Amino acid sequence: MASIRVVHYLNQFFGQIGGEEKADIVPFSKEGPVGPGTALVQALDGDMEIVGTVICGDTYFNENLEAATEKVIALIAGFRPDLLIAGPAFNAGRYGMACGAVCTAVQERLKIPVVTGMYEENPGADMYKKQIYIVKTGNSAAQMRKAIPALARLAGKLARGEVMGSPAEEGYLARGIRRNVFHEQRGSARAVAMLLKKLQGEPFDTEYPMPVFDRVTPRPAIKDLSKAKIALVTSGGIVPKGNPDRIESSSASKFGRYDLSGINDLDENTFETAHGGYDPVYANQDADRVLPVDVMRQLEKEGVIGRLHNIYYATVGNGTSVANAKKYAHAIGEELKQEKVDGIILTST
Repeated sequence: MASIRVVHYLNQFFGQIGGEEKADIVPFSKEGPVGPGTALVQALDGDMEIVGTVICGDTYFNENLEAATEKVIALIAGFRPDLLIAGPAFNAGRYGMACGAVCTAVQERLKIPVVTGMYEENPGADMYKKQIYIVKTGNSAAQMRKAIPALARLAGKLARGEVMGSPAEEGYLARGIRRNVFHEQRGSARAVAMLLKKLQGEPFDTEYPMPVFDRVTPRPAIKDLSKAKIALVTSGGIVPKGNPDRIESSSASKFGRYDLSGINDLDENTFETAHGGYDPVYANQDADRVLPVDVMRQLEKEGVIGRLHNIYYATVGNGTSVANAKKYAHAIGEELKQEKVDGIILTST
């Protein structure tokens, strides 16, 4: 019999329950491996066995964080595990947030090693990489064949308490931990060697990578606002009452487009916020505080702007990955370009 008992955490999709229509399913468990767990079993060392799988819907977990965590922990503990593996979540934001939260809670409460896998731009990776080991994966499940062996390899080292190498050596996301090591070359010699490679256009690895930030070139100023068609776009989650498109409160997987024709004010009976990253009370009382339709109508009336575009766009910025944000921005921009919109006011929270 295997001596190392492993539990695997999955969402509704990889748990083979269903897609978005099953994202609100409550946590439950199954004996043995499920879905990607069957491939994981083949990659794990012979003395490691997936004794159980815990499955939870992404929406349910992220909208019921405390209750979902308690239930998931109880189900995991019931299998008496020596190790937890979650995911991999790739670039699925809600899944990544759930994997990170579950791993962190299990590590703290059950005192066993944990590991998950995510794309580096997954919001869960940014939030939890300092607390847990997160294997670096591609951005989609198409990279599963590469992710599984890397996840299994790191899981084996953690289960045996082996000394962990650097992120570059082991394939996990940097945790911000720096250790003193002895090197055969002093720092000045290594720095000169890197500089020479850089000057000659040769590849080199820096010992202190810096974050890379996008630069967006500003568009030319609008020459005459009184003739301009202006659109409203928000990441503050303002949606019609009832959130008809079910935009998630965190790690949004979509954006919505909504009609403003004949609307001069956003009142509490017809609009609300779907955002889960700020106190919604004031936005729900008056959604104009986040999406200023009332002010824009006044500017339109006074002739300060030509007119307000009759469609506004909304998503939730809370935990949404950079990759998804870029995708939404491109799609919205293309639509507004087709509508010959001259300018956009982008509001946050």
